[in-house]
Amino acid sequence: MRFTAPARRSTGLRDADGMAVASFVLGLLGLLVLNVILGPVAIALAAAALWRGTARRGRAALGLGLGVADLLVLIAFMRADQTLSWSF
Repeated sequence: MRFTAPARRSTGLRDADGMAVASFVLGLLGLLVLNVILGPVAIALAAAALWRGTARRGRAALGLGLGVADLLVLIAFMRADQTLSWSF
């Protein structure tokens, strides 16, 4: 007795598209708060979305760029404050 439908290819693409959008949103949010956490998550989601062949390659690329920017902002503020974290 089977209770679930078999997985289809469109489900995988929809997941990849969702990862692309999530990486963009998390990368953008990471510029403001928790960039040490949200930056790497955005990078990982963008890489996974691109690897799975998302139709939203632009959003995935933006998420990847914003994730890298999150880490660069963190490094810049850490060097300016000479601490291991930064605050306003």
